[in-house]
Parts: sequence; C-alpha cells; structure tokens
Amino acid sequence: MVATIATLCCNSFRSRSMLAMTSPVAWDSAPSRARHNRLGSPNTEFSQTGERIMPARFELHGFAFSGPTYKVALTLSLMGEPFDYVHVNMMEGEHKQPPHLSRQRYGQVPLLVDRNNGRHLCQSAAILEYVADMTGRFGGANLDERLQAREWMYWDFDRLAAPLYKARVVKLGFRKAPAEVVEDCLAAARSALGVLESHLAGREWLVGEGATVADIDIYGVVAFAGEAGIDLAEYPQVSAWAKRIEALPGFKARADLLPMESREAA
Repeated sequence: MVATIATLCCNSFRSRSMLAMTSPVAWDSAPSRARHNRLGSPNTEFSQTGERIMPARFELHGFAFSGPTYKVALTLSLMGEPFDYVHVNMMEGEHKQPPHLSRQRYGQVPLLVDRNNGRHLCQSAAILEYVADMTGRFGGANLDERLQAREWMYWDFDRLAAPLYKARVVKLGFRKAPAEVVEDCLAAARSALGVLESHLAGREWLVGEGATVADIDIYGVVAFAGEAGIDLAEYPQVSAWAKRIEALPGFKARADLLPMESREAA
C-alpha cells in the first residue's frame, strides 16, 4: 500500500490534456465584482454577519502530502478563490474506493469540482489551465504566452517533477528504493533545475512579465526540493524566483492549505 501511495504522490501531477483556450469568464455586475474583491470569489455568498450562505465555487479533493494537490490549492489561493477541501485518506485506500473513482476515474488526486457547471476535473496541469481560463488570471497575456506556459508545464512533467517527487517520497519514508535509484532521480532533478536556472537568468518569471500557471505548476515541485535532498542554494536564480512567488498576495505554504482532514472554505 505504501508503494501505491508513493506512486500516486509521484504521478498524480501528470497531464497531457490540452484544454481549448477560451476567453475568461466576465462578471457582469458591479455587485458581483465588489463581492469578488472582498471575498475572493463571485460565487460565494455571505450573510450580513459574515457567515457563508452559499458554497464556494470549487471543491478540491486531495491528500495533504500530494505535490499535485498543492499546485491546485496554491493556484486557487493566489487567485483569491476560496475552496472547500475534501481530504482523501490515501493511507486507507480511499482513492481506490467507488465514491472517489466515480468522480476521479484514474483513482488519483487531485480532483477539482466546479459547482458552477458540475465539471469534475482530473490531473493538476489540466486543472490549472482550466481555472486560469475560467477566472482570467495567471493564464498569460496572449496566445504566445499561453502556449509557452503550457510548454513549461509539459517540460515539468517530463523532466523535473517525476525524478524530484520520486526522490522525495523515498526520503519521506513513503517508499523504499535502492540508493542508486535515488541518486539517479536526484541527478535527473538537478539537471532539470539547471535548465530552469539558466532560463531564469535575467528574468523574473518563466513567461512574459508576470506569473502564470507555469510558474505555479513548477513551484509546486521546486517547493519540495529540500525534502528530496536538494539544496536550492545551489540554484540562486531558482531560489530568487521561488521567493517572488512566495511574495505574491494569497501565497500559502502546503501545510496551511492542505490539512489532514476535510475543511470548508473560510
């Protein structure tokens, strides 16, 4: 079971889905815009006493130690979108039980439910593209930037996330592997971090003049480098870039976004 958990923790970030690049959803009234500015989401209603009377638009199902779940939670937090969180107890195999499989066909995490339209979304990269399209945030300023952001997300899947996550789950004790396998993973992760280091020289962000879902997606891997046994001090450009993400309004660390129990949006 531990191996299954580790495999899912490593692999649930995978996404080759290509979402259509739709126009962002517009809010068509001043009251809804004001409500979004105050509370983060135009779809969350509150009473005069501040109590929530309608559910948050998004419901995120995940596991507290899942890097891909953190990517989605962080994206929503940076967007100012409150979300209900459903803890999937992977230690007890809940991700392989019919209630979860009926919504997440791969038996993995994360799963995002959009209550506005009933969509059930799987695979973290596809989810990030979707919420960027729906909210009009972090998707890139134009088509070229959106394409470049997508390219970086697929590069992350192929080159950085897999080896770094695998080394991490071994270091955390979720999985056992021979020392040489871990060293191979670390070597591959360091090579990918070197590519990132070179690209960020003279840049603040991966694409364009502002943060995009590509930055958030890759940060959701880089943030766990220390747990994998990699010192980010060896990559000053990457470290500076990570600090810029951590300075964005709405940023929260994994432990603050992903508890070990279900939680309604604040």
